[in-house]
Amino acid sequence: MSILKKYNIRKIVFSILWIGIAIGCVALLISAIHVKNNKLCKGVEIEIEGTSNNFFISKQDVIDIIEKSVNSKIAGQPVSKFNLVAIEKELKKDVWISKAELYFDNNSILKAAIEEREPIVRIFTKGGKSFYIDNTIKVLPLSEKYAARLPIFTDFPSEGTSLSKADSNLLKDIKSLGLYIQKDSFLMAMIDQININEAHLFELVPKIGDQLILFGDANESEQKFNKLKLFYKKVIPIEGWNKYSSINLQYKDQVVAKIKGMEDILADSMRTLQIMQAIALNSAKMANDSTQTILQDNDKNSTNISLILQSLQRDEQTDSTVIIDKPVKPAVQVKVSVVPSVNKIVDKKVLVKPSVAKSAVKIEKKNTKPTNNKPTTIKKTTNNNEYK
Repeated sequence: MSILKKYNIRKIVFSILWIGIAIGCVALLISAIHVKNNKLCKGVEIEIEGTSNNFFISKQDVIDIIEKSVNSKIAGQPVSKFNLVAIEKELKKDVWISKAELYFDNNSILKAAIEEREPIVRIFTKGGKSFYIDNTIKVLPLSEKYAARLPIFTDFPSEGTSLSKADSNLLKDIKSLGLYIQKDSFLMAMIDQININEAHLFELVPKIGDQLILFGDANESEQKFNKLKLFYKKVIPIEGWNKYSSINLQYKDQVVAKIKGMEDILADSMRTLQIMQAIALNSAKMANDSTQTILQDNDKNSTNISLILQSLQRDEQTDSTVIIDKPVKPAVQVKVSVVPSVNKIVDKKVLVKPSVAKSAVKIEKKNTKPTNNKPTTIKKTTNNNEYK
């Protein structure tokens, strides 16, 4: 029983002791905080992190934002006056700051750790506007402090800040190409700019030579750039920089290059072929057409309806049987000029049979019989081959 009493007393003593220690620690902490808050800020130290040395935001810019938040100079102000959370939010409002962290060290020095947005490409729109984008595809304005040496893309279709889905996908492709080009010193030195055509495909303009490099979309960009390097390594030293007008990298496992001047020769050849095909088609059409227009060469060679009626009345007054001693000649013989597409006039003699109701007649290759209202009986004798 006495042992239990001693154990309980010991337990109570230890509990009281730990409670006292905890209270003391809390008191010391409150006192330290109170003392720290009463201390004056002795200064500020700013560290700006980025992937290059060309910072688009300076330490003075950070100081200006902090001083604007506290409405006074930083040094000499009580530490309690600095609302660090609110100041961090103000810093992040700057388009060039992606992260900001503030704290005081034991010496009452304000520490500011700033992470700057890093542009990866510069883009020119069709309307002439220019801006940067970072690796999060955030649009960044131009800076008066620095002009970064970055891959340049031209003819971006959108002018506003609100982008369509196609333009957003295009920015993703631009980011992909820009990051790849930045990593390669040869490509950075070789490529002057990247044009964007109407189909949202990329065309590379080199700094040396005047050929156009047809890159296509951003798919398989590594393979395409490897083919380009191989072409410059194996072909250009032999053929020279100015032999080709274009280099196409869009075909799988091959590079298609066009020699200068061959485009004009090919265009002329294609045009000549089109003209010849048109001539042949027109000639075939004229040959198959059996109706031609009579060219009138005298007042008798006419399809006037009054002349035809007079001829029919004379035929009615004659006997129904007519003996013809000579072979029947065609009623009308005219020359028809056919003008083919080659601008040469071809004269054809055609035999035609007059028609009462139409001004155009059908071409007959054989001798035709004159048509009357009454049939004419023609008798052939076998002795002298004459017609009766």
